[in-house]
Amino acid sequence: MDESLSRLVDWFRHSTPYIHAHRGRTFVVSFGGEALTDDSDAAAGLIHDLALLSGLGVRLVVVPGARPQVEQRLTAQGARLEDSAGRRVTDAAAMACVRDAVGSVRLELEALFSMGLANSPMAGLRLQVASGNFVTARPLGIRDGVDYQHTGEVRRIDAGAIRARLDDGALVVVSPLGVSPTGEPFNLYAEDVAVAVAQALQADKLIVLHEGDELRDRHHHRLGELTLEQALECLSPNSALDADRGQTPTPDRGQTQSPLAPQLQRAVEACRGGVPRVHLLPRRVDGALLGELFTRDGVGTLVTPRPFEQLRTARVDDIGGILALTAPLERDGTLVARTRERLETEIGDYTVMEREGTVVACAALHPLPDSDLAELACLVVHPDYQNGHRGTRLLASLEQKARAAGCDRLCVLTTRTAHWFQEHGFQPAKVDQLPVARQAFYNLARGSRVLVKDLPGSVRGQG
Repeated sequence: MDESLSRLVDWFRHSTPYIHAHRGRTFVVSFGGEALTDDSDAAAGLIHDLALLSGLGVRLVVVPGARPQVEQRLTAQGARLEDSAGRRVTDAAAMACVRDAVGSVRLELEALFSMGLANSPMAGLRLQVASGNFVTARPLGIRDGVDYQHTGEVRRIDAGAIRARLDDGALVVVSPLGVSPTGEPFNLYAEDVAVAVAQALQADKLIVLHEGDELRDRHHHRLGELTLEQALECLSPNSALDADRGQTPTPDRGQTQSPLAPQLQRAVEACRGGVPRVHLLPRRVDGALLGELFTRDGVGTLVTPRPFEQLRTARVDDIGGILALTAPLERDGTLVARTRERLETEIGDYTVMEREGTVVACAALHPLPDSDLAELACLVVHPDYQNGHRGTRLLASLEQKARAAGCDRLCVLTTRTAHWFQEHGFQPAKVDQLPVARQAFYNLARGSRVLVKDLPGSVRGQG
C-alpha cells in the first residue's frame, strides 16, 4: 500500500471512535473576527473543518466575534470604543459600527458556508445556515459613575428556538448582539454569548478558538487538560499564567496575567453552568479543531469538572479495548493469552483507565479462595501512555480494592516485568508460597517469577 494512503487509512481507523462519539452531540464553537480577517486560506480551512463536523452529524452552533471589523469601521469614522474598568462603552456612533460589522460577519459566514466549488472540501455540500433573535439582552447601565450606554449583557437565550433549527439540520450562527424586551439593541461580548448559549443548550462541548499561544506550564509543556480546580489554581494570584507565552510564572516574574486568563475564566464559568467539556484551542494552528476532536491527546487545553481520565470497573463493552491492549503482549509471550470468553466471565475483576472513550490501560485483581492473597494480573498500559505514571495509579487503585476485599497481600506472576514490581514494593517469593489451588495452575513452561507485597495498613504490613 502507498505510504500516504496507509497514513490516511490509519488516521480514519483511529478516528472512527471519535466520529461515533461526536455524532448527534451539540458543540458551541466561538472564535474572534480575526478568523475572517486573516489570509483566505486560514478562513477557508476553519470553514471547511466546521462543515466537516456538520457533515459527520455534529449539531453546531457558531458564535463569531467582530472586534477587528468594528475597529476598522470606527477608525474609518475617526471614532473608537471607550474602555472603562475593562469594559467597553458603546455610544450611539459606536453602536452603528457594531451593527454594521456584526451583520457583515454574519453575511460573510453564510457566504462561506454556501460555497460548493468543485475539487474543494465544500464540493456538493448543501449546508443550511440559520440565525435569528436568539439573544435577549439588558444594559450594563451605570456602574461606578460610568454610563455604558449600548453595552449590554446576556439576559436570556432562546434555547428552544436554537434547538429547533438544529433539529432541522441547520448550522446555527448566534451573533454578539442582543435586543432588550423594549426593542433596544446592545453590544455584547461574543465570549459571554458563547458561554450563555452553551449553558442554555447544555451543550456537550464549548470550543473556544483563541488568538493566543497554547496554554503551557513552567516547563514549557502544553497543559492538555485541567480539572475545574486546576483551572482555578491557574487563575489565582499566586499561580497566574505567564503573560508572554501562557506559562506558569517563576516567582521573580511577579503576578502577571496571561492573555488567555479571560478565556480560562469563561471556561470555568461554563463548567460551573453544566457544560461538561470546554476546549481552548489556538486558532492559528491549522486544523486545530480536527486535531482536538479526533486524536487522543488533542492540540489545546481541555477544562472539565471531572478528570479527563477515569479509573473504573470494566464492563462487557470494554472487552474489545482490553483485547487490543493485551494482544501485542500475548503475541510476544509477555502475557498469557486470554480468550474473549474468559474475559466475559472475569470482566468484573478488571479495572480500566478510560481516556476520551478509549481504554488506555487495564489490570485485573483476582482474590484467591481460602487465602489472604489477591492476584494482580494483566496490568497493561498502552505504549503511547507509559510515561504518565498510569501503571502506578492502576496499582494503587487495585491495592485499595484488595484491602476492601479483606486481602492482606498481593501477588503477581511475571516473566519480564519483575523489576518494575519490585520498585513498587513487591518481594520475590516461591511458588510453594502460593495457595495450593493456585499452584495447580502454575505453568512450569513459562517459569514465571512470583512476587508478593504486603499491603499498607494490613496486619502483615504492620508486623
